[in-house]
Amino acid sequence: MNKTRKKHISSFQIIILGFAATILIGTILLMLPVSSSSGNYTPFLDALFTATSSVCVTGLIVHDTATYWSAFGQVVILLLIQIGGLGVITTAVATVMISGRKIGLMQRSTMQEAISAPQVGGIVKLTGFVLKSTFIIELVGAAVMSPVFCKEFGISGIWMSIFHSISAFCNAGFDLMGTKAPFSSLTSYESNITINATIMLLIISGGIGFMVWNDIKDHKFHIKKYRMQSKVVLSVTLMLIITPAIYFYLCEFQNMPLKERILNSIFQSVTPRTAGFNTADLTALSPIGIAITIILMLIGGSPGSTAGGMKTTTVAVLLFSATSVFKHKNSAECFGRRIDDSAIKNAAAIMLLYIVLFIAGGLIISGIENLPLMSCLFESASAIGTVGLTLGITPSLGTVSRLILIVLMFIGRVGGLTVIFAAFSSRVPDVSKKPLEKITVG
Repeated sequence: MNKTRKKHISSFQIIILGFAATILIGTILLMLPVSSSSGNYTPFLDALFTATSSVCVTGLIVHDTATYWSAFGQVVILLLIQIGGLGVITTAVATVMISGRKIGLMQRSTMQEAISAPQVGGIVKLTGFVLKSTFIIELVGAAVMSPVFCKEFGISGIWMSIFHSISAFCNAGFDLMGTKAPFSSLTSYESNITINATIMLLIISGGIGFMVWNDIKDHKFHIKKYRMQSKVVLSVTLMLIITPAIYFYLCEFQNMPLKERILNSIFQSVTPRTAGFNTADLTALSPIGIAITIILMLIGGSPGSTAGGMKTTTVAVLLFSATSVFKHKNSAECFGRRIDDSAIKNAAAIMLLYIVLFIAGGLIISGIENLPLMSCLFESASAIGTVGLTLGITPSLGTVSRLILIVLMFIGRVGGLTVIFAAFSSRVPDVSKKPLEKITVG
């Protein structure tokens, strides 16, 4: 008797479908006349691009957020950003928790994958912590920025404070400063310490990951008690803020007054990972400055965070692996612990995938649009890293180029390995071993 084998949707496939469904709903809402300030229907591709950029917390736009979209459209965008930042699965589980229904093992397993939790146990409690932390941090950020925005925009400054606080914590990079100058981002606040400091702290808070915040909650500032991953995330994050900031200070912003020079240097090292706000004119950066920004965009934030990119731990694991090879050690080590070989394989696969997609996307867009390659590579890195920084070419791109950026944004947010595992999750793992033969590398 033939037994039919039941097909189950894997947690990776659920994550993919969840993001896709949210983007589709957002697209439909943004197409409605009520979503645009002109009261006209928004073309499907424009709405799809904006919805994808919102849910994937990227920030690349084809229409200025402040002037093109109505209040309703801006609320839709902000909700999509919040859902995308928390993660579709986190939001769904939170809804189930609020309704009082029981959360099954499948939902817990999916939640574990979505926020990169080390184990299924305690996942519901961790979800509650994630939600509370997110809303408290966003509320504090909005409260700090309110006096500045209310002084300039009146009562609407409250809405602007909330919008920018959520956008910054979720590493989205959407802004409402287009009323001053279209696509201007935060350039008019380059000397404002309150806005600069608050936005940067929100970006870093969202980008280090919820598991790091959980360690901070449990062990306060006793860093020795943190998990190895938290130590790696904090160390790499600090290095990726300080090192580029020194370069930008010494080589890019020499002609600015001291205060603006310091603020711009730090901000420009923070925002590419992966927030998308900018206080300086990016087109004025030197080729080296643009190249460094591209590298920062590709690295991105940390696992289980609101940020995208390859992740800080991916780069760190590969560096530890290379160091072990240089020192003739059998395994990669970090903070007195051995790194599992599977983590090194995953890190190598992720980096290869991101680099291939980044280069391929940039080359194709450059070929189709007949634009400078560096500019197209910048937009491609911004999309796959879910950053949102731009050299100004995105609004003028054609249909094919926009579709390429949409695919890159989607893969960048859900994660390259998630897409691969979702595609091949039905396959039975191959445990057989072929005959061994050595191959020379390097």
